[in-house]
Amino acid sequence: MPSTPLPSLEHLATAVILLDEQSRIAYLNPAAEHLFAVSHSNLLGHPLQHAFTHTEQLFGAMQSALSTHASHIEYDLMLGTYTLGYKLHLSCTVTPIHLGQHALLLEFHTIDRPLKLAREEQMHDQTQANRLLLRNLAHEIKNPLGGIRGAAQLLEQELEKPALREYTQVVIQEADRLRSLMENLLTPQHVPHFSALNIHEVLERVRSVVLAELPEGLIIQRDYDLSLPELHGDKEQLIQVVLNIVRNAAQAMKGKGIITLRTRITRQVTLMKKRHRLAVEVSITDNGPGIPAHLRDKIFYPLVSGRPDGHGLGLTLAQDFVSQHQGSIEFESEPGRTCFTVMLPLTNMEK
Repeated sequence: MPSTPLPSLEHLATAVILLDEQSRIAYLNPAAEHLFAVSHSNLLGHPLQHAFTHTEQLFGAMQSALSTHASHIEYDLMLGTYTLGYKLHLSCTVTPIHLGQHALLLEFHTIDRPLKLAREEQMHDQTQANRLLLRNLAHEIKNPLGGIRGAAQLLEQELEKPALREYTQVVIQEADRLRSLMENLLTPQHVPHFSALNIHEVLERVRSVVLAELPEGLIIQRDYDLSLPELHGDKEQLIQVVLNIVRNAAQAMKGKGIITLRTRITRQVTLMKKRHRLAVEVSITDNGPGIPAHLRDKIFYPLVSGRPDGHGLGLTLAQDFVSQHQGSIEFESEPGRTCFTVMLPLTNMEK
């Protein structure tokens, strides 16, 4: 069943589905494809049950709109999909229409969109505060490290037994290592080197590194959209972003579990208060124990870690690097499923 071209709906951020008189899907716009992670070519002509689960509320709204010949709004709709594997929290407006073969127009909005925008702005401010805190911390640590190293060198000159100098060498070497850590981890001051890159090369590099570190018990699956265009970014920074997230997931699962790397294109998305026509969405999902509830609100804060031996800088740096790419990083977590989603705008495609 061919769909009627509706160019005015193609560029809407609102997810729209049109149904025919038999409640079969006659059209869905790109925003709906993204929201429900489906392709219009696979759904056209099929009933709603082929795309969604837990449809009782939705069908009730459709019946109400048809019986009253007026729009019906469901403000608190839970709708499941076969592709996502979990339920979405939505509001839905159902409107009867008479436009050729179309009988019902369904408009979907995610309930948390205003909260998402507010959270994104809060994360941006937090990133700036984190960056300042880390630089101040690095400055405070590097100064005494210089004194410790200098004292160890002076002490080494006064020692008569060569065997004792091994201890001063340990102090000097460790001071140098910590100083390097402060410069490389706490104060990433280098200007990003942006160039065209393939996001899948980034993911494959991370995959090979982590599997080399944990060769037994860890499975890293791929779910790539190979049609994605190149994006403009700093390859090394993006490798570090994904590596920090994947390593955290692997360590949380004690090296035994499944991590899935997924890429998709996203249309009409707002990042850092700017509207972008296209963006790359990278999701990193694991089946581990989940992030403890008491850490979820502060997981991106520096020096916050769920592991006793963790330094709590990995996600802070990841957030900083993503922010420098004008993107966003978010997560959802529950026991058995944690998903980090990184959104990166395709600025080179917006001309």
